[in-house]
Amino acid sequence: MEPVSVGLVGAGPWAEMVHAPALAAGPHTRLAGVWARRPEAADELAGRHRAPSFERLEDLFEVSEAIAFSVPPAVQAEIGVLAAKAGKALLLEKPLAADLDGARRLADAIGEAGVASQMVFTFRYSPATTAFLDRARELGPFGGYAANISGALQGGPFATPWRLERGAVLDVGPHMIDLLDAALGPVVSVRAHGDPLGWVGLMLEHANGAVSEASLCMAAQGELPPARVEVYGREGSALLLGSELGDDVFATVAREFADTVRRGGGHPLDARHGLRLQEIIADAERQLG
Repeated sequence: MEPVSVGLVGAGPWAEMVHAPALAAGPHTRLAGVWARRPEAADELAGRHRAPSFERLEDLFEVSEAIAFSVPPAVQAEIGVLAAKAGKALLLEKPLAADLDGARRLADAIGEAGVASQMVFTFRYSPATTAFLDRARELGPFGGYAANISGALQGGPFATPWRLERGAVLDVGPHMIDLLDAALGPVVSVRAHGDPLGWVGLMLEHANGAVSEASLCMAAQGELPPARVEVYGREGSALLLGSELGDDVFATVAREFADTVRRGGGHPLDARHGLRLQEIIADAERQLG
């Protein structure tokens, strides 16, 4: 297939570490250009990958078949609607938006435009996760547990304003809820307690009667274990560790996105899936106050 030309919105740390190199590496995608709210950051990142930078979003749209996002959730929701209306396929970060209204507007715009969308739920693009989910479904699962504990709010490149304000539920919650949802069946309700800027516990009920718990924290210190998901059932158990994901996750993201754009038919991790997870997150945040 001809490489899909993908414009990148955002030039922060995650765009620098992941999106730009993965999209520029090919062979399935080509970095068509970069736009960011800070033009100097866009210039630097684009130049590093021999791509142009743009001061106007419309000019980035003009040279791109698809748009990838590496910006705060509220910005993704706003610009994503514009990209969808311009007829561009969207590669979206989690969460879909900063709030449920923004997520609905973006998902609706994508649906109305009839463009492809795909979300970067990092864990889901690893062979280790595929094997874990295959095993989990064989177990007759009735329960599970997930934990994602880090010190990201203590400082570093990901202590960004939206994370410092909203904390673990909005940031790492989508990953853990998505994995439990995939392993145990659709989540139909959530009960939440704790502090998003400290420690949060979620109890999830699944459509088939299974129950799971998730522990989320981004305020820990010291040596911390990798993220983990465990599933238990009548035929045994399955375990996934974040340390098992491997180094080719983002190359797989780029390949699957190119396939989604070229062949059509959608992707299971599309904006509608992201909206369903955002509904669960919004309910949890409402309970936490």
